[in-house]
Amino acid sequence: MASTTSTSLSLSSSPSSTLFDAKAPRQLSAAGSSQCATLPTLPPLPSQSRGVWKTTTYCQKIARNVVAMATGEAPAEVAVAELELPEVVKTIQETWDKVEDKYAVGSLAVAAVVALWGSAGMISAIDRLPLVPGVLELVGIGYTGWFAYRNLIFKPDREALIQKIKCKYNDILGSS
Repeated sequence: MASTTSTSLSLSSSPSSTLFDAKAPRQLSAAGSSQCATLPTLPPLPSQSRGVWKTTTYCQKIARNVVAMATGEAPAEVAVAELELPEVVKTIQETWDKVEDKYAVGSLAVAAVVALWGSAGMISAIDRLPLVPGVLELVGIGYTGWFAYRNLIFKPDREALIQKIKCKYNDILGSS
């Protein structure tokens, strides 16, 4: 009896090691059944994934230095050249600076985003209805066919459509 109490005491002193070591032996009670089962631990993080980032960064530095040597510029000048804004962004900034009522334009932009979000929700709700998506698809195919027959097949109709588009374009943006 003394030997069973000493083994259970010695086994009860090692539960802290089972938290850190998954391969610790199972504890057995005096009856021989297991008191708890240990779960396997997760594998360690692969050390290669950390090395990939270092390698990529190192290769980028080498590439910048090669570009600097090839162009005869200092590496700092190459970095500044990479930070230049595209022409489209410059045009947008100039246009924004010309706007007088920025509050109204910002409000319109927010309203457009809210309308887009609301219409996307409405379309997804309609799409969940059983027969409606198929019917709407047939209506779209029918209208596309009718529009093509009426405006695109014959040359006079195409010219009239192009004239209408140009007229609307000039009405919206002004004559140019």
